[in-house]
Amino acid sequence: MCLFMLVVAHGQSFLNTANVVTGVRNFPSYSGTIVGIMKGFIGLSGAILVQVYGTILYNKPTSYLLMLALLPTISTLLLMWFVRIHDTNEGLEKEHLNSFSLIALLVAAYLMGVIILEDVLTLPLTVRVFTFVVLILLLASLLGVAIRAWKRESDRVYVGGDSSEYQHLPGRTDKERDDNDKRTLQSGGNLNLLQAMGLIDFWILFLAMACGMGSGLSTVNNLNQIGGSLGYKTSETSSLVSLWSIWNFLGRFGAGYVSDYVLHSRGWARPLFMVITLAAMSIGYIAIASALPGALYIGSILIGVCYGSQWSLMPTIASEIFGVVHLGTIFNSITIASPVGSYIFSVRVIGYIYDKEASYEGNTCVGTHCFMLSFLIMACANLLGSLAALVLFFRTRTFYNQVIFRRLLLSRRE
Repeated sequence: MCLFMLVVAHGQSFLNTANVVTGVRNFPSYSGTIVGIMKGFIGLSGAILVQVYGTILYNKPTSYLLMLALLPTISTLLLMWFVRIHDTNEGLEKEHLNSFSLIALLVAAYLMGVIILEDVLTLPLTVRVFTFVVLILLLASLLGVAIRAWKRESDRVYVGGDSSEYQHLPGRTDKERDDNDKRTLQSGGNLNLLQAMGLIDFWILFLAMACGMGSGLSTVNNLNQIGGSLGYKTSETSSLVSLWSIWNFLGRFGAGYVSDYVLHSRGWARPLFMVITLAAMSIGYIAIASALPGALYIGSILIGVCYGSQWSLMPTIASEIFGVVHLGTIFNSITIASPVGSYIFSVRVIGYIYDKEASYEGNTCVGTHCFMLSFLIMACANLLGSLAALVLFFRTRTFYNQVIFRRLLLSRRE
């Protein structure tokens, strides 16, 4: 089983890398939005598959596993031909990205409503089938946006003839564009992994991700135990686990979209949002550690949203600082911070403290003392990550201002 899970995890990374890198290359001015959409649907996919199981394959675990084996393989073979670099017009593409974003939010809101309804009521099969059909129609509308975009692009190329006018700007701007494209924060050029690892910015980003991603993953892995120790019912903790994918989506999508908007409108460097979200995660951990009534709900929402945001912010920041040529290698190397941090917090912090506080009979722990110290430690760790991201913000602020100036200049010339 461990070998099979290893193969599955590596397969997911290949799909993830191909889509993220291609998306950043196709939408260079809205990389946060496209990464947020793709990463967001990874977060929603768990909730969608739960609906598939509950509607079609309930109490059929073997058939469900077979579907999980065949569906990714078949869909990848059918759709991989469309994952390639395209020449795009940013004005039109922004409109289509906004359409995708709106539908994504509708899907997330719909799934949240269905999950809450299923936890409160026992839905008959006919209602389950109806809600599932509506979900499929919402997902299919995304394909409609893609088809409309393809038709508009075909019409534009047909009417305009040679589309080179969308790719080249005359005179001095060409030289400025080339100079800016070739420079990075410190030396200038699309860096490979070894060159990126030689920069302090790589390790600052790695440290921030170890604190944010590692602690967030440790939290969701122990959410049932945390709820049980604090006196929450099993149904309540199950609801929190189910809704985690929704908060995760909102963080992944929201951080990408909002950071793009603020980057274009105000010129704020994207690492600033990493500072804010990691600090907010600390507040979430302190809320859970307080063990006040309802604190687990508030804390899990804050942590879920802010944890998800790191998964869209990190690849986008890596592409902007280190370049896109070796982005797949670089951002996946930084992603190693997630399991490293998760091991430290899950085993060396949460597991160690829980075992010390647990009673010898049954090795269980009930009460606020079971996880309070662990969450205070993770709150401090996220403050450390926030400070590291703040250092990265100040180091890259001038670079981001120059990127924004170039993009605004090119946008006016187009």
